[in-house]
Amino acid sequence: MKRKTLHMLVFILILSGSIISAADSVKILPYKIYQQKLDNDLNVVTVPFDSPGIAAFYIVVRVGARNEVEKGVTGFAHFFEHMMFRGTDKYPKEKYSAVLKSIGASANANTSQDRTVYHMTGNAGMLELMFEIEADRFRNLHYSEHDFKTEAGAVKGEYTKNNASPYQQSFENVRNTAFDSHTYKHTTMGFLEDIVDMPNQYDYSLEFFKRYYRPEYCTIVVVGDVTPEQVVSLSEKYFGSWERGNYESTVPVEPKQTETKYTHLQNGSIPAYLSLNYKGPAFNDSEIDMPALDVLSSLLFSQTSELYKKLVLEEKKVRFVGGGALDSRDPNLFSIQASLINVSDLQYVKDEIVKAIENVKSNGVEVESLNKTKSHLKYGFAMNIDTPDNIANSLSHYIQLTGNPESLNILYGLYDKVTVDDVVRVAKQYLVPEGLTIATISELEIGGVK
Repeated sequence: MKRKTLHMLVFILILSGSIISAADSVKILPYKIYQQKLDNDLNVVTVPFDSPGIAAFYIVVRVGARNEVEKGVTGFAHFFEHMMFRGTDKYPKEKYSAVLKSIGASANANTSQDRTVYHMTGNAGMLELMFEIEADRFRNLHYSEHDFKTEAGAVKGEYTKNNASPYQQSFENVRNTAFDSHTYKHTTMGFLEDIVDMPNQYDYSLEFFKRYYRPEYCTIVVVGDVTPEQVVSLSEKYFGSWERGNYESTVPVEPKQTETKYTHLQNGSIPAYLSLNYKGPAFNDSEIDMPALDVLSSLLFSQTSELYKKLVLEEKKVRFVGGGALDSRDPNLFSIQASLINVSDLQYVKDEIVKAIENVKSNGVEVESLNKTKSHLKYGFAMNIDTPDNIANSLSHYIQLTGNPESLNILYGLYDKVTVDDVVRVAKQYLVPEGLTIATISELEIGGVK
């Protein structure tokens, strides 16, 4: 099915109000996903897509801040996002860049709490060269202690730049406050004291790479003008002899929160800011909780919600209000944010948000609004899976969560099944004061919100 046909189909279904019943026969991703594991446990995913001469090449490493369980060495998953562009003996940094340019490819990487993703999009006719240069750096990354210290200094500079933002400071405080034991307690960048000490951790960096840059942690995703046979063959040729590792981190289990927590940042350089952060569930494609929370957040906090109309449009007490759950491998946060006009309204805005949540718990939601929201969420996603890069990126998101790219189709199939009772249940289960961390930013010495 061509992507224009997909968009027209979804559009017709929405207009007819039948997207819910039709979704069982139409997957959200209308292109076949081919998946094969090599003998060394490297997962290989291919999606042929009508993009003549273009292919997206992704490698998903299911290692992020979540895996940084040892004291004093947080931030190394993000560090390797940088370090992997330092080059190898065969393809030094400058030569690697020249090869990318020669095949018309752009390459980059990013890290989250659960994974690091390396990606490039370029000439499908040069796919073998993409495999060669990526296999080389994944298997033969080489850097001196001097190079390591230089990059560690760059990471510190990035942290300093990012942390100039009060919002980033508050985000860091929220995680540190909301979590006691789990590694979600620190951000992807890591704790500041660990970043400062990072230049002294050269030997540990070598150990980190040896542990995690192994086939069992990785999935190759290729989308575009390719065939599954071609991709598997190249994977075998360049990655097949890559030796499997034997290390697995043990991530601490977060104890159940029993009371509301608070964190406040005194800063008058930005408008007063409020965030409510509830303990939510882990992503699970066999349970309805995450889709139900997505629907709930859209009903409560989108620009068409009653709360938005009241606080932003009518009363003009906030500049924006929004929120939602974060997909993650372990239980994480459902966060709601608001930027206020006047600091004196912090308590009022917090109370109005809670009131809207409690109203759902007591009175449910309208079936018509529920169905429109589910259709909107699915249609919005379907309209964006129209390039090799977008498809590969979407698949990578679900690979990081479950290891299975089909989780994308499974999840969006679950949206169809969300009922009013599901929305009420997840509101009652997760959006409770004993699981809440309240964060504020204002000129005040204390938060002033209870």
